Amino acid sequence: MAKLSQRVASIAPAGKTGWEVHFEAERRLSAGEDIIMCSIGDHDFHTPEETVEACVEALHQGHHHYTGLAGFEGLREAMARSSARSSGVATAPENIITTVGGQGALFTAVQTTLDPGEHAIVVGPYYATYPGCFRLSGNPYTVVYARPEDDFQPKREALEAALRPNTRALLMNSPNNPTGAVYSRQTMEDIASFCRDNDLWLISDEVYWTHAGYTASGKSNHISPLSLPGMEERTLIVNSVSKSHGMTGWRVGWLRAPKEIIDSLGAFSLVVTYGLSDFVSRAAAAALDHDWGLDEIAATYERRRKTMRKALDGLAGVTIHGSEGGMYVMLDVRAIDADGERFAFDLLDAEKVAVLPGESFGESAAGHIRISLCQPDDMLEEAARRIARFVDMRMTSLGGNKRAAS
Repeated sequence: MAKLSQRVASIAPAGKTGWEVHFEAERRLSAGEDIIMCSIGDHDFHTPEETVEACVEALHQGHHHYTGLAGFEGLREAMARSSARSSGVATAPENIITTVGGQGALFTAVQTTLDPGEHAIVVGPYYATYPGCFRLSGNPYTVVYARPEDDFQPKREALEAALRPNTRALLMNSPNNPTGAVYSRQTMEDIASFCRDNDLWLISDEVYWTHAGYTASGKSNHISPLSLPGMEERTLIVNSVSKSHGMTGWRVGWLRAPKEIIDSLGAFSLVVTYGLSDFVSRAAAAALDHDWGLDEIAATYERRRKTMRKALDGLAGVTIHGSEGGMYVMLDVRAIDADGERFAFDLLDAEKVAVLPGESFGESAAGHIRISLCQPDDMLEEAARRIARFVDMRMTSLGGNKRAAS
């Protein structure tokens, strides 16, 4: 057989994806074991019925044909309105290109901002596909790890230390997957000034923007770097309807960028996707315009985060870091086991709860586990009980107290 290209082989160079615990849990679940799957970020509920009906109606109306390379105009308009709402910055359809999910927008952004060989900075912990995007495009990258002791807020001095003469872009993600950290205004201003001072592109992954939590006055904690001085001309925003509107399997995302960038991306779309499907595009546009599910989904994860945090807070041997937004709680288990993957496999064996090890997302998350909140409330409560029982058992075996002093 002819040799596999190094480009593709480099995506997962060690042969591991970081998802081995999840795959093993899936295998056991299929074999009939009572596994609670807290490992993957896919909603436990279906897409809102209004969105489904809008798609069915679009099919019946004959919307089965090609869309424009940048996307169905009605969808681009709806995405522009959503982007303006999330960032506070006026956005036109000319600033939008539709993509196959947020992942498509991420890959497009990397291809757009970097020539082969140019260097990028990635803020970690990071979503598991980030390294592969850079490897596939032939770009070296340096991960700047935010520390759990700082609640996973990255520091400018660490960014400065990673800078190279050929650095051209920085990739960040807030609300962060996996940690649930919501970057503060100070953190965002530091990142923005770093990009301005060094003439860098900023790729901002904001697919969890509706899951940022709320201030005491009820205002969202989400801050988009696009809204900061001098950033509109250098910021590309990755977004999608997957998390905000309960549409993970629909594969609808977009890239928000300066008009000059979008104008150049038609040819890219031509050879990568040739646009999105017409009927799905129309349903997604309706979902964005009507906010079907948006508030309910955000409230669901807000409640689940608080419930899981309350259940695990004060448990001796573990500490919650970040976990202010998104669909996850990040648990520091280093006092029990410095190897998060080993802890996760042991938890799966002992209590039949599947979580992802922090090592899946970079070295600063080593010794952590990411608990997905994508299960019904009663199952999450049972998962919390099992995790607490396992932690208590491990701490007892280490000679520790079961509960921290209040």
